[in-house]
Amino acid sequence: MLVIPAIDLKDGHCVRLRQGDLQQGTVYSENPAAMALHWQEQGAQWLHLVDLNGAVDGVPRNLTHIENILRAVSMPVQVGGGIRTMETVRLYFSLGVRRVVLGTSALSNPAFLMEASKEFPDRIIVGIDVRDGRVAVHGWTRVSDTSVTDMVRQLVGYPIAAIIYTDIAKDGMLAGPNLAALREMVDYSPVPVIASGGITQLDDLRAVQSLGPRIEGAIVGKALYDGKLNLRDAIRAVMS
Repeated sequence: MLVIPAIDLKDGHCVRLRQGDLQQGTVYSENPAAMALHWQEQGAQWLHLVDLNGAVDGVPRNLTHIENILRAVSMPVQVGGGIRTMETVRLYFSLGVRRVVLGTSALSNPAFLMEASKEFPDRIIVGIDVRDGRVAVHGWTRVSDTSVTDMVRQLVGYPIAAIIYTDIAKDGMLAGPNLAALREMVDYSPVPVIASGGITQLDDLRAVQSLGPRIEGAIVGKALYDGKLNLRDAIRAVMS
């Protein structure tokens, strides 16, 4: 299982939010590229980037900083946040992004998701962000009427790489992942699942990994930045 450090970009800074609230953010670095290089030096095999401003506005807002990160590291990078058109998808891939994460657009525009996944098979990830059992959209600022299971069922037949499942209530709270919801996601998902939200300690990673081989990875954010989890130790824990 991959342990994937996250860099959330807001106004050009590396931040972490509490439960997706843009007003409850902590700035951890004003140099996201240096932070990305730090995680690479700590052994990261993948990096997860989120353009928080872009997620709300529907267009990329931290493109310069993402480009700087791509130049700074050699590990593969996946990017999400505000990707609503094929032009944006193609732009990110042309810059060297390995995988693109679609969230709001995957729910609201299935034709776009199909076009993107057919043009770039196994390089599109669908981000399913959940609050109280419903899929949240537009940078978590709105909650749709679509249930998690309905959303997953809609993805059958799409040539996507994986699903990222994020429990918003757990995100940034350092309270452990929602294992019951993750187990349900693994059972329903037609593709590998990446867990996100609440992972705080090595036992959390082991518990997520125990859900089976369809768990491709776990995205870790605040626990790394607050020093509650050491990336090298985390990688060793899931490889042993």
